Amino acid sequence: MEIPRLHPDTIEDVKQRVDIVDVVSEHVVLRKRGKDYVGLCPFHDEKTPSFSVSPGKQIYYCFGCNAGGNAIKFLMEVGKRAFSDVVLDLARRYQVPVQTLEPEQRATLQRELSLREQLYEILALTTAFYQHALLASQGQQALTYLRTTRRLSEETIQQFQLGYAPAGWETLYKYLVQQKGKPVQQVEQAGLIAPRKSGGGYYDRFRDRLIIPIYDERGRVIGFGGRSLGDEQPKYLNSPETPLFDKGKTLFALDKARDAIAKLDQAVVVEGYFDAIALHAAGIRNVVATLGTALSSEQVRLILRYTESKQIVLNFDADKAGTQASERAIAEIAPLVYGGQVQLRVLNLPDGKDADEFLNGHSDAAQQYQQQVQDAPLWLDWLLSQLLLGYDLKQADQFQQVAQKMVKLLNQLDNVNQLTYYVNHCAQLLSQGQTKLVPLLIDNLQAQLKKPVAVPFKKSQTRSYNQKSVGTSKDTSTPVQSKSKDAPKPSFNLSIGSASSLLERAEALLLRIYLHRPEYRQAIIDALEARDLLFSLSHHRFLWQQILDLQPIVQLDDTGTQGHGDTGMLEKDSPRLGVSPSGRLFLEASSQTSDSLISLLQERSIQYPEKMARVTHLFHLDEKCQEDISRTPLVIRAAAACLEMIACENHRRYCLEQWQKLDSTTDFQLKQYYLQEFYEADRQLKELEQIRQANFSDVIELSAS
Repeated sequence: MEIPRLHPDTIEDVKQRVDIVDVVSEHVVLRKRGKDYVGLCPFHDEKTPSFSVSPGKQIYYCFGCNAGGNAIKFLMEVGKRAFSDVVLDLARRYQVPVQTLEPEQRATLQRELSLREQLYEILALTTAFYQHALLASQGQQALTYLRTTRRLSEETIQQFQLGYAPAGWETLYKYLVQQKGKPVQQVEQAGLIAPRKSGGGYYDRFRDRLIIPIYDERGRVIGFGGRSLGDEQPKYLNSPETPLFDKGKTLFALDKARDAIAKLDQAVVVEGYFDAIALHAAGIRNVVATLGTALSSEQVRLILRYTESKQIVLNFDADKAGTQASERAIAEIAPLVYGGQVQLRVLNLPDGKDADEFLNGHSDAAQQYQQQVQDAPLWLDWLLSQLLLGYDLKQADQFQQVAQKMVKLLNQLDNVNQLTYYVNHCAQLLSQGQTKLVPLLIDNLQAQLKKPVAVPFKKSQTRSYNQKSVGTSKDTSTPVQSKSKDAPKPSFNLSIGSASSLLERAEALLLRIYLHRPEYRQAIIDALEARDLLFSLSHHRFLWQQILDLQPIVQLDDTGTQGHGDTGMLEKDSPRLGVSPSGRLFLEASSQTSDSLISLLQERSIQYPEKMARVTHLFHLDEKCQEDISRTPLVIRAAAACLEMIACENHRRYCLEQWQKLDSTTDFQLKQYYLQEFYEADRQLKELEQIRQANFSDVIELSAS
């Protein structure tokens, strides 16, 4: 089938979204070398790597055969594929909406391209006009403001091509339309004039304002920002949206900052034009500014093209408005931030100053500012510090409010390691220095998390050390060596490697059964809930979340499936996830089939291609897998026991680590608590291993997921 011609917007969006390292690494083994990556060229035979990929420039180049280009060209060359075919695949992969261009649209497109070039010319003329006006007598007030109030040098004024819009209502209109002969419609489309509401004619949009040109990445003027010199409101006025200018997709000074961002591997984002200009004038050139809007995901992606480590520092004002702007920015780019795609930090300068004020208040301002940037806290540390402001944790109601807000933040974290760290960090903050409370607070936070977290406490195992008898163990056959200096010895060993393999296979078996044997879905939910278990591996956890999301709408056929609760009745309608008044999960009746659940999951491969690729093998059953899940009741019990064993082993290791760190002379009771927990976990591991073996011990070994 012939692929229709793609719209230029689609092609441009794909170029903006695609990551060349991600694309090339699927075909070439890449190794980091400085800021770039190197590997063996796929286009000619070689033994020494001469093929280089630059994430900052988003290009590849081979010094051996001179092959080079962007990600699209790479896929065209390596797969001998057509341009449209490659772009379409990348659009699907990076979730870019696809627009096609019909034959009758092509002439329109050519006209649009011609119009854009004419608008660029009009805006360039206007920039020169405003510059000239700044140096004329009518621009004296604006020039004095730049030199005196903003302390800008002639070099900086010229670098940013700052200007002045005269006070007359038709000054620019007459210059462009009457003197230069530019079509009035195009001048209006450039955002420079507006039609009068009555009487006909046009008036200048910018009047008696200091003018700051706004450039695209290629250094072409696409719009203007105007600052009033008196009391006129608004203080700052931007160009309206035009065929060239979209303030939500544009960053001020990016054209001047991109090389410094790539060199320093970091970008600083400020709120105002003059903050950015002042920092550039001070020699800090990796700085861009938003245009009166919250930082958008499109703007972030522009920055990420130039920083390999994805480091962005938000430096908005430290007042209430600036704090709210930082919070809005984090919320706006939440998927990128919580997913770890951006290494975001937030800088609040001392005394609530903005960057321009800070630079004017210190003799060694540039050096001090760079140190402030270096010391800026990570976004989540900053949010937590803001969250604590105004609360007294010694008051029970305020303590609860803070804890609930912390849980809300933690539940949005995708990275397990990051989540583990911040669960412990939040517990430390809530403990107010009382270290003995930290384990209990970790337990409390864990209990409220929606996602599994690899912290070394399991809800059903963690208890306060002062709630248990000290110096004895629940397993009376294993006395607690309360004063022994030797580390306790486990009676059952589970190596890290075997634990990982066991967990992978057990979780895969449970998911396969859930997908292919609808009548046992309630049994799986019951087994997980009874043991307080969740899927630990990220790809399995992702699939389970997709299943839960789809369960209310999936259509199952009329094959008999387990009914509600423990009645054991078979109903025509198959289950749908529900919650009882007591909080217990169960499957409500609906008319659904396992095949349609799998089909709906497969459709999500378009939305999550990489994540779904790791679990699609579970959608199919070979002969061995069919044999394994035919023994379903035994398999469920054995697999659940395996999951509980891993959680128990993690807890045991953690208790041993804590026991070894503590000093008996200063933390005797807490040391005893961890020792008891160690032996309790050790006893449970032995019991679980017996359960696993009794419930078909070879099930996991026979199943290769």
